[in-house]
Formats: sequence, C-alpha cells, structure tokens
Amino acid sequence: MCGICGFLKFDSGVSGEDNRIIENMNNKLIHRGPDAQDTLLFDNVALGFTRLSIIGLENGMQPIYNEDESILVICNGEIFNYIELKKELKNAGHVFRTESDVEVIVHLYETYGTDFLDKLNGQFAFALYDTKRKRLFCARDQMGIIPFFYTFVENTFIFGSEIKAILEHPLVKREVDLTGLDQVFTFPGLVSPRTMFKNIKSLENGHFLLVDAYGEIKDVEYWDLIYPEGEMKMNGKPEKAYINELEEVFNNAINLRLRADVPSGLYLSGGLDSSMITAKVNQLVPDIKKEAFSIDFIDSQYSESVYQKLIAEESNAKLNQRTFFYDDISERLLHSVYHSECPIKETYNTASLSLSEAVREKDIKVILSGEGADEFFAGYVGYRFDKMKGLNSTQDSIAPEERELRKKLWGDESFFYERNYTEFNALKKALYSADVNASFDEINCLNHTLINTDRIKNRDVLNKRAYIDYKMRLVDHLVSDHGDRMAMANSVEVRYPFLDKELIKYSTHLPSDLKLNGFTEKYILKQMATRFLPKKVFEREKFHFIAPGSPYLLQKNIEYINDLLSYDLIKKQGYFNPDEIEKLKKKYSQDGFTVNAPFESDLLIVVITFGMLLDKFFES
Repeated sequence: MCGICGFLKFDSGVSGEDNRIIENMNNKLIHRGPDAQDTLLFDNVALGFTRLSIIGLENGMQPIYNEDESILVICNGEIFNYIELKKELKNAGHVFRTESDVEVIVHLYETYGTDFLDKLNGQFAFALYDTKRKRLFCARDQMGIIPFFYTFVENTFIFGSEIKAILEHPLVKREVDLTGLDQVFTFPGLVSPRTMFKNIKSLENGHFLLVDAYGEIKDVEYWDLIYPEGEMKMNGKPEKAYINELEEVFNNAINLRLRADVPSGLYLSGGLDSSMITAKVNQLVPDIKKEAFSIDFIDSQYSESVYQKLIAEESNAKLNQRTFFYDDISERLLHSVYHSECPIKETYNTASLSLSEAVREKDIKVILSGEGADEFFAGYVGYRFDKMKGLNSTQDSIAPEERELRKKLWGDESFFYERNYTEFNALKKALYSADVNASFDEINCLNHTLINTDRIKNRDVLNKRAYIDYKMRLVDHLVSDHGDRMAMANSVEVRYPFLDKELIKYSTHLPSDLKLNGFTEKYILKQMATRFLPKKVFEREKFHFIAPGSPYLLQKNIEYINDLLSYDLIKKQGYFNPDEIEKLKKKYSQDGFTVNAPFESDLLIVVITFGMLLDKFFES
C-alpha cells in the first residue's frame, strides 16, 4: 500500500515551481508510505509516490516501467494474483525487472491496452502514463478498497490517493460540496463520485479514467456487481456442494491475501467473520506466527474479550488486546476526521484508529479483516425485515411523495432503505440555515442519481438490498473512511478476504435461502464455519457495537466540542440553523439521553465533525 499523486498540464510543460508543488503534494501522503518517497517530472507530467514496502522490498520502488520505458505506472495497493499473471506474461515474452507485484500492470497494458483490468485480483488505484500516446490511464479496483481522487482545473488534471494532497496544488479552490454534506446526513456516508470538496471527485469503484493529450477525460465502468434476474433457488443442488465450493473460494481468497514479504496480522473482533478468517489462516498455514489484534471496551456490556481470547487460543494466535476508553473518542476524533476527509456519523472510527496504532506499534504492516460478509451474505437486520414484510400480507401505508422518492432512488416504490426520506427531508431543512435551504432542492442528495437502478430491476429482494448496501454503505464508508483511511493513518494495509473478486462473483449466484435461511442470517457462512470454528462462536447472536456519540461528548462538557457547537460560531459559518442546534444541544445534554441507533441518526456528531472538517481544510 502506498500513496500516489500527480498532475498533467495541458497548456505548458512542467517547471521548477511544479517541482515544489508535487513535493508538497507528496509530503501530505507520507503516512501512506513512510518507507520511501520520490517525485518525477518530465514533459507536462508531475508524479509523486510514497512507499509502504510489502512486496519486492529491494527493487519495488516506483514508478515502474515496461521494457523500453515508454510506459510507467505508480500504484497504491496490491495485485494479489501477480504470481500467476507474471508467469503468463513471461511465457508471452515479457521481461520483468523487479519482484514487485505492480510490474504486471505495465506488461498487461502493453498486451491488452485498457482491457486487462478484470484480470487483476487485488486492491489497487493506479496512474499509468503512456508516453507514445501521451495518455494517462487511471483505475480503481472492483470493490473500491483503494481511494483515488481527482479534479480538472485550468487545463490541469490533478489526482491523489487523498484529497489533502490535491489541495496542495495552488489551482485548487477549497469549497464545501453541500450535496456531499447532505449525503452524509442521509446515508451511511459519502457515495462516489461525490466528495466533501466541490469539483473534486472520487473515482467510482470498478471505473477507469482515460485522460488524452488534449485534456479530454473519459470515465468508463469496467466492472460492477451483477446479480442474475429473478428468484435465486437451490434447483436440486445439495447444500453441501455449495458449502464445499464456497470454502474452496474462501481458502483461495485468504491464501492470496497472505502473499507478502513482511509479516501479516489479523483483526479479531470476536464476531463470526473475523473469527472465520483467523481460524482458517491457522488451518491453511499452521506454522506461521500469527498476531491477532482486537479492541476491548471498558464497558462490559460491549466487551467481546471472551470470544477474542477463545478464537486466538484455538487458532494458535497471540492476542494483542487494546482497551478502548471512551475518553479516547474525544482525543482521536479530530485526527479521525483529518484522515477521513469527511464528517462522520459515528465515533467508531476512533476505535479503528486506535486499533491500527496497536498494529503499527508491533511493526506489522499488513492486516486481514472480516469486512464485507454482511453485505454479500445477508448479515444486516434489513434482510430479515424484507423477509418478514414478504410474509406479511398487510399492505404498508406509504405516502405518495415517499413512494415517488423510493421509486426514483431504488426503482421500487415499496422498497424501504433505512428511513422515511420525506420525513427526513423536513428534519434536514430544520437543521440547515436559511441560506442553505434557499438551494435545498439543488443540494438535496435525493435529487441526484445514486445508483444504476437497472442493476436491481427484477432482482430477488435480498440481492436488491445487497447491491444497495454495497453501493451506499460498503465501498465509500466501511472500506474507505472507516477502513483504508483509519489504517493508513498509521501506515497499515488492510486486506479483505470477503471482498475477493472471485468470492463475490460466487456469492451472486448463491440461492437466497443459503444466505438468509428462515431468519438466520449468513446461513451458509455459519454452516461452513462448523468445520473449523468453536460452536460457541458461530451460534452466538450478532453483536452490534455502537460507540458513544455526541450525547456522551456533550455530557462530558468538553471545551473544544462546546466551542464547535457555540451559537456564534454556527451562525458565522452559515451552514446550520443555530437555534435548531441549540435545541438539539439541550436535548442531547440531558442526563441519560442516548440516540437510538441505528434507528435514529446522531445529528450533532455530523455537525461536530463537519466543524472539525472546516477547521482542518477550509478555514485559515
């Protein structure tokens, strides 16, 4: 994992001043690549690279070139199937100079042009420059695990692994994207290509960009999650056969993600998904040293310590537990927002930040995580809600306006996703200032396209929800601001076996009853887990930890939190109605008050962390 940045000028060549600019951009990404840094300028191109050395330790510094040096690439991420691809390319006559996994990209491009991307099984964002065509080719992996941001301003294309690098370019203006803010309030988080910065885009997962010699930008989708139409049924195939096939794909996903020239560790929450990975690693490679990392919460009702210790012991792993005190939330919140580059709806990011600190303290760079199983194997309560609704013959009473909204968003007027949006629009209007409300219809994220509804048309309702969860929750929230950014803040690369391209592809063809059997979520994973996990783990109830939010912060009477919510500052900033904020402060400050998550939104934590974002990125 690394950091990449750069720019192309289409009205002149690069100069000495551009050297200073690219160095400033690169310096903002050193946390992503503390092992080595370099910049390169030629013609109209400036590139920066910061390296976290994981594969090809001796000769993997980038840029990496093809044989005649007409093609070069800088890449953030890993190509897990590089060994197989390298063998194929060598047999075709390509000559390799390094042991880096990334080198396969330039040779694949030589052979296939831009059509090779789905040959890659990995997590990546890269920028490849073709000197003969004077063309920049940028791509983001299928699941969007690795971020890639870009903008085009005054005949200059500018990109970076994080927005903070792009902001170092003097042509870039710092303006809040109010639709981005509205997305954070309305959904789990931001949804690509939207960011919190006007005119700065996030490249969507499964997309690539072509920037030609004239500055024309072409955005192309090369991959998406495609579910078959109709209801997914067993059709006579025995359940055991599906479990056997899934286990084979799961084993391969883990083996690929253990490829590294440095030690790897494991996130172990004590839940099903991370426990399965930890136990399976022990089964597949019993002789390697295993370091597991977990957060244990000071509040006993949230502690999963007993399960963490059980799995670690059963898997011959050394457990590194870090106790997370609630005071750690206020101490790490600002740091969390700086790395997320967006407001956050929950304070759990601070626990993730603490966890990656513990990993880095042990000098481990690579971690395997269980993220992704809930979205592709029906792990959330919404899947049970849909099934219960399907069994209930009573028609829901849905207002006409709400029906229209749902039809526009999801292509289905009866599909419920998280909340009643008509009611929530009224709540947002009360929260926003008069100036923001003057353009509410324009900035309201519900009036902008979010997903391609053709991808869920005529699909099983379970797969419909899975697709929406993948687009609205997983990509830009769970594996981006919550995953990548909280880990890379401490120079740690997180790998996700459940987000393996082949495993996801297999999951799309699984019968729905193997994902949600009756009201048992993740049924097939639990059946597979019986082969290698203690019964105590796979039979336990799903555990949802919700970190204390803004009511806790207000009740602690923390000075800088009070300052961020002060009437005068809120009024001066002009985004929110200070009178409404005062009402919420009074309500949230009452002894014993809590937000009933996930059914209610913690509105003030978004206001607080948006204020932090303004301090860090928008106000001098």
